[in-house]
Amino acid sequence: MSAPNYDAELNEFGYTNKLKRSLGGFSTFAAGISYISVLTGTFQLSYFGLSFGGPAYWWSWPIVFVGQLLVALSFAELASRYPIAGSIYNWAKKLGGQHVGWLAGWMMLLASIVSISATALAYQNTLPQIWSGFQFVGDGSTSTEQAVNGIMLALVLILFTTMVNAFGVKLMARINSAGVFIELVAAVLLIVALALVVVNPPTVVFDTNGTESAFGGNYLSAFLVAGIASSYVMYGFDTAASLGEESIDPHRNAPKAILRALIASFILGGLIILLGLMATKDFSAPQLAESGLQFVLNDALGPLVGRLFLLSIFVAITVCVLAVHTAAIRIAFAMARDNALPAGSLLARVSPRFQTPIVPAVVIGVLAVALLVVNVGQPQIFTAVTSLAIILIYISYLLVTVPMLVARLRGKWSVPRDEAKRQGRFSLGKLGLPINVLAVLWGVGMTINLAWPRREVYNAEPPYHWYLQYSSVLFVGVAAVGGFAYYWFVQRHKVGVLSDHAAQSTSDNDTTSPVA
Repeated sequence: MSAPNYDAELNEFGYTNKLKRSLGGFSTFAAGISYISVLTGTFQLSYFGLSFGGPAYWWSWPIVFVGQLLVALSFAELASRYPIAGSIYNWAKKLGGQHVGWLAGWMMLLASIVSISATALAYQNTLPQIWSGFQFVGDGSTSTEQAVNGIMLALVLILFTTMVNAFGVKLMARINSAGVFIELVAAVLLIVALALVVVNPPTVVFDTNGTESAFGGNYLSAFLVAGIASSYVMYGFDTAASLGEESIDPHRNAPKAILRALIASFILGGLIILLGLMATKDFSAPQLAESGLQFVLNDALGPLVGRLFLLSIFVAITVCVLAVHTAAIRIAFAMARDNALPAGSLLARVSPRFQTPIVPAVVIGVLAVALLVVNVGQPQIFTAVTSLAIILIYISYLLVTVPMLVARLRGKWSVPRDEAKRQGRFSLGKLGLPINVLAVLWGVGMTINLAWPRREVYNAEPPYHWYLQYSSVLFVGVAAVGGFAYYWFVQRHKVGVLSDHAAQSTSDNDTTSPVA
């Protein structure tokens, strides 16, 4: 296939490609798996799952995987047909129209910026355990010292990811690919190391550790809360498609990368959590509720080996934030070239030297830093907002899978599997409709579970305020209604592909109507 054909589908959106195609198959895969970042997510959030569900919270891992696999399969089919920057935004726009696309892109962009800040804070749970010198503020004995120090470490990381993304996708891909390689090797070695020090049988995953007592003896309620830990990890696989305009042979590579990233994360993460539970000596240890598997590493493997694996977690956090930042830039760029954001022409400008949109990289970095600084003395509020960012991502996914289902039911989305195979495209064939239906049901169920106003999630520590407990509903409502109101009354009148990015025959392209 010749290079110009890679950009053929961009004409359907009215674009000409301004980005440089330089990413191979592994780089595309690395973008998806580094966003998921199994080492970051499993270690950062294991304390949450153990606190509310005990060892039995492990079962949420395969459950979330099956649900997210349904979404990933639908996305893989979209990525095969439309491997385009800002995947969620453009897919929703193509399937549901400009208004649905804008809302999906807005929520995904907002969630990504918050996720950059939140994930960068994971440095605080790792670096001071590797070397006490990383605790710059006091000795870390108080929550305030930990919060301030965590923000300082996060600022350095965000500065790094901003610079890397500003200097071009090739540099980003090299660092990301190297980091992912280290993370994958470390994950395999960690699985082997934990397998050598197990003290509990595999049946430990049936032990609730009495956590149901906090929910009136109802373990299902406890499990629904604990399972949020797994739902925080397995998302972001769509990033592989968001780099479609910078990938070589994206129609083949993007669908494979989406599915491989999710499946690899499920296998590695599931084994790490399982063997970590089997290697835990004392489930009543208070450190488990504070550090989770990070405590298990040092306790079961010894401080030296534990620190070596913590170094790999440090690498995983770094490439995870880099991938989230990269994905956020592509969403902002995709919306900006439609003039769907303020200062669209500036945000959509591609540097002729670095062949990447530099302004979005800097703006997103500044906003992520501002979010950290504003919350420097309010770590509890920040934790709540972090949880809400994940809800926005699941809603963004629904804004793709629901219009896709509507298109299927109307007979407007059908690609015979044999035809897709001849074209080298991924297709679900007749399985597409049932998978799409289940993906929508899963997304609705998870959104409700994530947004449910539980004090344990949104206001776990005093002082207790009703607006914190109900912050999920309030935050999502303000983000959706407020953002869409701005779009409807201000920005939508300006929407249209910028001339610098328009395909030669934009008059022949409909960039706002649903799939026909």
